[in-house]
Amino acid sequence: MKVVLLSLVLVLVCATQETPAEIDPSQIKGEWRTIYAAADNKEKIVEGGPLRCHYRQIECTDGCEYLSLTFYVKVHGTCRLFHKEAKRQEGDVYIIEFAGTNVLQLIHASENMLVTYIENDDGEKITKITKGVAKGDSFTQEEFQKYQELNSEKGIPNENIENIIKTDNCPP
Repeated sequence: MKVVLLSLVLVLVCATQETPAEIDPSQIKGEWRTIYAAADNKEKIVEGGPLRCHYRQIECTDGCEYLSLTFYVKVHGTCRLFHKEAKRQEGDVYIIEFAGTNVLQLIHASENMLVTYIENDDGEKITKITKGVAKGDSFTQEEFQKYQELNSEKGIPNENIENIIKTDNCPP
């Protein structure tokens, strides 16, 4: 009887686990602006931090086999443009080399909002990061709430959210 009860509990737990929906490549392509970023090691995303990226464009090619990212990072107050390409790996994650090795996963996509989850390994520490990007220059209240929920799911404190768009003065 205990085995049957334990099996039933296990089935219910597994059934309630949310699996990420397949992301439609057409939702990814286009011009994006980084609105928010959050990290368990906030030093990486504060003003002047190596992973405070100001996204400009994301392209999904070959059925999302590759992601092409165009973004700025401020180095000593000067906006520096980067173009990076990431190749999809098993498990629908992408590997990109920038300020260490980054394992990137698209965890939410809608018409106007995209959220990425990144694990950055700089050789000393692994930092968990989310980036919330939008087609415009802000999130709706509902989008911000969704972003906060995703941070919580990934174990990133919401008090570590940085408003990236507020300091974005890099070229369009």
